Amino acid sequence: MVKPDAVQRGLIGNIITKMEEKGLRLIALKMIQIDEDTASEHYAEHEGKDFYEPLLEYITSGPVVALALKGNSAISIVRTLVGKTDPKEASPGTIRGDHGIDIGRNVVHAADSKESAERELDIFFDDNEYLDYSRVEEDWIYE
Repeated sequence: MVKPDAVQRGLIGNIITKMEEKGLRLIALKMIQIDEDTASEHYAEHEGKDFYEPLLEYITSGPVVALALKGNSAISIVRTLVGKTDPKEASPGTIRGDHGIDIGRNVVHAADSKESAERELDIFFDDNEYLDYSRVEEDWIYE
């Protein structure tokens, strides 16, 4: 997910380009304004933590871009591309390392496991919103 700070800073294209250039295929995409109920569902695992309420306020403060990517090892590749959660610890060249400073404005969200990805994608996309296609260069990306 491209978070509100990245949307406001005009980083949507840059973030998507980084994913596509790596070889991941974009199969679903939408710009939305997350309401409080959806935000609570998305961040349910953090309920009760001291940063939970500020996180909900932030993620509902402006539009986000939800996206689904497909490719071999997509989850681990995306996690590597986005960098550590705290941008101060994220390596240069990662999305957070290049575009973030504060943990509360860390530009993107990425699922940390297959289970999380499936749960989170179900929040933002219906089954009929995914497109199944192949890109011509995939023969040059995968063995």
